[in-house]
Amino acid sequence: MAGSIYGKVFRISTWGESHGKALGVVIDGCPAGLELSESDIQPFMDRRKPGQSEITTQRNESDKVEILSGVFDGKTTGTPISIVVFNKDQNSNAYDNLKDIYRPGHADYTFASKYGHRDHRGGGRSSGRETLARVAAGAIASKILAQMGISVTAYTKSIGDVYATSFDVSEIGKNIVCMPDADAATKAVELINEKRSVMDSVGGTIECVVKNSPVGIGETVFDKLDANLAKAVMSIGAVKAVEIGDGMDVAKTVGSDNNDNFTSSNGAIDKSTNHSGGILGGMSDGSDIIIRAAIKPTPSIAQVQKTVNKSGEEIDVEIKGRHDPVIVPRAVVVVESMVAITLLDMLFENMAAKLDNVIDFYK
Repeated sequence: MAGSIYGKVFRISTWGESHGKALGVVIDGCPAGLELSESDIQPFMDRRKPGQSEITTQRNESDKVEILSGVFDGKTTGTPISIVVFNKDQNSNAYDNLKDIYRPGHADYTFASKYGHRDHRGGGRSSGRETLARVAAGAIASKILAQMGISVTAYTKSIGDVYATSFDVSEIGKNIVCMPDADAATKAVELINEKRSVMDSVGGTIECVVKNSPVGIGETVFDKLDANLAKAVMSIGAVKAVEIGDGMDVAKTVGSDNNDNFTSSNGAIDKSTNHSGGILGGMSDGSDIIIRAAIKPTPSIAQVQKTVNKSGEEIDVEIKGRHDPVIVPRAVVVVESMVAITLLDMLFENMAAKLDNVIDFYK
């Protein structure tokens, strides 16, 4: 299967299936000398793992990471880093009745049509569980970025029609929906439970903010920073739309309002506003990079739905098993990870943008 490798310099390759023996990631291009252990990665995994609260699937997985290669004496060696997570609580029998059925909202039909064969156990490779590998790589990317003073922070902006209207970064980790607004978080949980009581699910939006990015990260044509960020975040299975800065709202404004005026203070160039979301001409402009992702409702719901089987017969289906009534909270760290991986990869690529940089490095 093609398409499981991402990045140019900081390059990741994810592997494994939802109900297979294990999942993991191979990271190529991580510089030598980074202090790294499982304890650096596990907190990121814990943010994504199932069974954390009453609004997540009760599949009991610790998602404990093991580093198999690329680290010696507590530091990266510059060789490929291989990370594995073994599945412990897969209940594949719950999917036996779905072997020949195409679930609404899932990749069953398209996967079977493309390959002629599919792993029906939890979606196989197209399962959201694949994202744990991205998160493991994202933890490493985030640690490198932090050493450069760059922070990447994602959080839940909305659940259904409940929006966070205030921002307290310390609140994100205190509630089960990862919202920076305690009052909105309470209302969001109520909405989730309301939808779950009628065997339904709900979607939402995730916002991610990058602070202290250098100016000029990104290429000006096909590898624009915003284009690559959009691809990275859109590659997450549940994401159906991506916005940078003001996003879709720019279609309703005028140039005199949408343009960010430049200012100067003590020789430092800044902007008076940030409608661009920190990216101009495909390159970072030094302001906060702001990206949002729209997450669809969980497609696995217990209501009776109309579908067909592989013989083309119209049938009714009820999806059993353990599923999240909302994907958004667990996807927060996935969005954060893909943004960190993309930014770091383009930072590394940018080191060769000027001849002076190369000469200074090799002097």
